[in-house]
Amino acid sequence: MKSLTRCRWCNLKNPRYIAYHDSEWGVLNLDDGYLFEMLLLESFQAGLSWECVLNKREAFCEAFDGFDPAKIARYDEEKLKTLSDNKAIIRNRRKIAASVRNAAVFLGIQAEHGSFSRYLLSFFDTYPLYENGLTVSPLSDALSKDLVGRGMSFVGSTVIYSYLQAVGLIVSHDPDCFLSSRT
Repeated sequence: MKSLTRCRWCNLKNPRYIAYHDSEWGVLNLDDGYLFEMLLLESFQAGLSWECVLNKREAFCEAFDGFDPAKIARYDEEKLKTLSDNKAIIRNRRKIAASVRNAAVFLGIQAEHGSFSRYLLSFFDTYPLYENGLTVSPLSDALSKDLVGRGMSFVGSTVIYSYLQAVGLIVSHDPDCFLSSRT
């Protein structure tokens, strides 16, 4: 049986990473719950590998109340300390604190736009975009700037570009990847 060619970044020794690549990355998903989950996870990726974050995804889900932004926005210092002591997740105190602020901003955007997906789509003329070889773009720059202006952190242009790829608004499978035919 011939093996499938996947994007170069996909670690073929990690079944979780293969499953993520094959069935989630680059697949359009505009559900607000998923959009928040991925935003939280991508913000923890800053300075780390996505594989590191992906391997801890279930632990993040448990530690962060199923990625419920309404609950996260209400976290107090005791909860932040509990998260900082949780060895199953990335224990960067600044990223943990940012997740609380980002959840509150996310909820504000939902209230303002009716949904976070409507807000995201307001930055697009058409979607998804099909791009390869980029880590930032004028689109990710603009979205990052707007999110930072609203009070979010750990949402620089590179994080936001990766986020847009993750949720399928930008599709970037390598040209020789078996999934590039979807594009």
